[in-house]
Order: sequence, then structure tokens, then C-alpha cells
Amino acid sequence: MTWLIFLFSLSKCFLPQPEPPQQPNILWIVSEDNSPILGCYGDSFATTPNIDQLSGDAMTFDHAFASAPVCAPSRFTIITGTYASAMGTAGMRSTYPIDEQIQFFPNYLKEAGYYCSNRSKKDYNTIDQPQTWHASSKDAHYKDRKKGQPFFHVHNIFISHESQVHNKKEPLVHDPAAVSLPPYHPDTDTIRRDWAQYYDRVMQMDEEAGQVLTQLKEDGLYEETIIFYYSDHGGALPRGKRFLYESGTHIPLIVRVPKKYQHLFPGYQTGERTNQMVSFVDFGPTALSLAGIDPPEHMQGKAFLGAFAEAPNQAVYNFKERMDATLDLGRSVRTPEYRYIRNFMPYRPNGQHVNYQWRAASQRSWEEACQNNRCNPVQNRFWQPKASEELYLISDDPHNIKNLAQNADYEATKNSLSQMLDDWMIETRDLGIIPEFLRIDGDNLDWKRKVATADFPYKRLLETAKAASSWEPESVDSLETWLSLSEPFQYWALQAIRCSPAKQHQALLPKLKEMAKDRENRSNIALIGALYQLGERGLAFQLFEQWSAHEETMVRCHAIDQTLIFSPDELEKYFPLLESFVNKEGRPYDKRAAMYVLVKAKQ
Repeated sequence: MTWLIFLFSLSKCFLPQPEPPQQPNILWIVSEDNSPILGCYGDSFATTPNIDQLSGDAMTFDHAFASAPVCAPSRFTIITGTYASAMGTAGMRSTYPIDEQIQFFPNYLKEAGYYCSNRSKKDYNTIDQPQTWHASSKDAHYKDRKKGQPFFHVHNIFISHESQVHNKKEPLVHDPAAVSLPPYHPDTDTIRRDWAQYYDRVMQMDEEAGQVLTQLKEDGLYEETIIFYYSDHGGALPRGKRFLYESGTHIPLIVRVPKKYQHLFPGYQTGERTNQMVSFVDFGPTALSLAGIDPPEHMQGKAFLGAFAEAPNQAVYNFKERMDATLDLGRSVRTPEYRYIRNFMPYRPNGQHVNYQWRAASQRSWEEACQNNRCNPVQNRFWQPKASEELYLISDDPHNIKNLAQNADYEATKNSLSQMLDDWMIETRDLGIIPEFLRIDGDNLDWKRKVATADFPYKRLLETAKAASSWEPESVDSLETWLSLSEPFQYWALQAIRCSPAKQHQALLPKLKEMAKDRENRSNIALIGALYQLGERGLAFQLFEQWSAHEETMVRCHAIDQTLIFSPDELEKYFPLLESFVNKEGRPYDKRAAMYVLVKAKQ
């Protein structure tokens, strides 16, 4: 019997063995700053024949979303497979460290034999991991791989970026008069012109995408390569990029899978559409899954294709924090039917001045129209304080202009979505409710580890943040309790005062004055606005002078931001100080914050 087993085993060595499955090439074509204003998404004004043709040869996703409505935090989420909101990297541009175990996902592809190249944008919002790519430059290309080596290649297309609308280009291809404006934009010649130029840039983006696809075919690789086309977040025009609405987070996503790899995408039908909900946090795990790699446990996204695909998402989540030097904090959950938004700084209007955003003539035109009473209530709302909660029925309101959060008929829906958002923030230990000035530099990683512990009162802190930002005045007793706790609780107590009627919490003044003596407690930055709200303006001015001289740039940025509550006359004495920040070399955030304050003060 032993000899028979040996002979049988030996005979197997001479039989033809099945070849191991070939790893697919993976190509990502990534455009910048465009919502689904494409022909294949029903926009007849768009000129996008190449992407439309790809859609006809692929599956088109109708429910794909950027994690953040701006590039750097979204690109962090893609490259790590983790939410930037959970890692303390959701503010627009930072280099805060993250845990060493979180490797950029192409590293895993490299280990599996892939050639990984990136042309050429990174902008990952954390300390770079330069070993991630075999090549990352404007010349990087899959052609530089070894013969027969599978590749993962990212081709970034810049021409549709916001900056390409800032300067007039002539002649225009798309007619401004034929533009269909969203209802939140006033009808001005300037806005129409920017929209038309933007459509021109999307047309040019499509041309470059077509060139990439043509070369792939000429190289004989079209049937060997899984192709993703998507945008890095929503559109470049005002109220698109930087905002948690459909216009800022809804993206196009088209995936083409060659016939030989269609087992990796069950249900794949050429030219069809899918309502499957996907988010950027899912992209890294999906790329690994397509290559036959089990995504590491620390990844918070779910593969939606490949050998390790998981059950479809029932909802996706979005986050917004600091945009350059302009502060805000919001979270959103999107289901197939609804979008729910929670604003943690509702006293801040959407129309805060972001220096880069204001380079667009259309943004300035909208502001001017509002100031001259040429906007209707929907268009004016952008410039007013926000509701704490927003709820939109997508099928009825794709532009998110009819807030149903106070509609009794939708109370159960709002509460359900609010609980979903809470659960996600608790599960991921969202760091956004720890103010950034407590987390700068190495403290960011320390806070991440701290909130992950079982004894950290995260749920209580979240409830505190929600209550503080609800526009409903909190009792003095509640605020006294929060002020007796750790710095994050103190911060939200001070935010609650900022969101309450003026002088509502006069009984707290002795406690707040005592707090002001602590020159090390960074939560006292928020004390500037709270004391001003309670009428204690002299002490508020003293605290601003103290914290604006701090050695940390981001601390100074937050201190300067607090002065937005000051009147123009009160700010006038600080013009020399603010102008000293503006005259700095480079582009530090305290400089940008000071520019904004001066603009508002001098209007």
C-alpha cells in the first residue's frame, strides 16, 4: 500500500498542473474636483465621449462617495483604507503621524509582486511613506515594470481642478447662456461663465482619460486590466468642494472588468448600472481583494470586489473639518434615500471665507449678489448660520436645499440616521470631537491611542458635543459639570456658551475667569469666544493676545479664528497684529486665518 501511494504521488508530478490564476493589472484614472457631470450620468450639457464610452463597456456606480469633500483627507482615506476622521487627519492638509502598522495599501501590492506607479499627485495628509511606490512622478508609468509583472497604476488628471476655473480662458466651448444652474446659485453672468469654463475643463479631462485608455489598448493590455475611473471628490464650483452635500461628496465611479476576471465582480454586466453604495474607505481594501490579498484588519473599509468582497454597505459616511485655515466640523451619513448632516459648529455659516475658494470669480459674484439683496432665501442660506441638523430626501431634493430635520413627518427617519451616525463615530473613535489644537503634531497619535481605551468616556464626550452644538441652551449645572472634566469636555462647554443667547450663562463668569488664569490649558482658546458672548470683552481680548503669541502655528490659527466674533471696530486695534501674520513668508495657516479676519472686518 505504501508503494502504491508513492507511485500515485509520483505520477501527479508528471500530469499537467493547472496554472495559478493570473493577477489582474489594475488601473485607476482619477480626475480632480468633479461631480458626476458626465454624459453617462445624464448630463446632456457635458462633453465626455470617452468616459461615456467606457461606461458603456463597464459597470457604472450611482452611489459612490468621497469620504470628505476635499482632496487631502479623502486621499488619506483611500491610501490607508481608514477614515481620516478616525486618525486625526481630517483637517485640510497636515502631517500628523499615524500608527506605524497603518501602511499605505500599495505596499501590500508590492509585496505580492505588483509594480506600483503613481502619476503623480499624493497629498496624503500625513507623513509620507515614499517607499510605497516604485515610481511616483509626472513620468511614472506601468511600462517601466518587468516583463510580465502585474501593475497597479494611478493616473491623476489635474485639468478639472478648482484652480482651472480661477483664470478666464478664451474662447469658451460651452455656452454660458445654456448652463443649467443649481438652485442655490444666483443667476449672474459671472457664475454662468465659470460654470461654462468648468464644463470645458471636464471636457479636457475626458480627452486625457481617452488618451490613457487608447494607450492601454495599443499596449495590448485592455483585456488584462481592471479599470477604475473616479473623481477625488465633488465639483469645483461654489458649494461643491468643501461641503457635505451631494455636490461635494457624490462622485462618478466606473469600473471595467475584462471577461477573464469577471468572477471577481459577481453580477457584473457590461453597460449596466449598480446602486451598490461604496466609499473611498473601501477602495484600498478592494484593490487588495482584486489582487487576491486579504485586507489587513486595521482597515475600516470593506472590499466591494474581488476574492475578499464583503456584504454591500447599507450607508456611507462623510466628514468635514478645517478647510485650510477656516474652521468647521461636520459629519454626515448617506443612505440610498437620505442624507443626514450634523453640524458641530452651526454658528459658522457655510459661506466662510476660504482664501483659495475666493479666487473663483463665481464665489465673489455670489457673495456680492447676496450683499446687494439679489438672492432668494435658498441662495441666502449659504451665508447664514447653519441648522444643527440637516436631512434631505435625495429623490425629491438632489441639490439638498429642503431641510426636513424639523419636519415632524420625518422625525423617526432623522432619529434613526442620527443614531447611525453616532454608532459610526463611536465605533471608529472619531477624533474630530477632540479639538485640533489639542492634537497637533505627536499629540495626535497619543490622543488616538487614548480614545481607543475602554475607560475613555467617548460616548459621553460625543453626547456633550451634540448637546453643545444643538442651539438649545444648556443649563448652568450641565456646563459646570463639563467644565470640571478634561480639556475636551471643557472645550464643548465653551462651545455651548457660544451657541447660546448672549449672556445666557452669566452665573458661570467666576468659574470662567478662574479658568482664564491657566496659561497652559489650550481649551482656553475657546474661552475667547465664550467670554465675549457673555460680555466680558476685556478678558476675551487679553486671552486673544496671549494665545495669538503661542509658539504653535495651529494654536495661533485657532486663536485668530476666535476673533470672528469681535466687531469690526474692536478688531481695528488688532489690524497691525493681524497684518503682521499676513506679511509672513510662505502659506502658514495663521497667515490665512488673519487674511480672512481682515477681509471680514474691512467689508
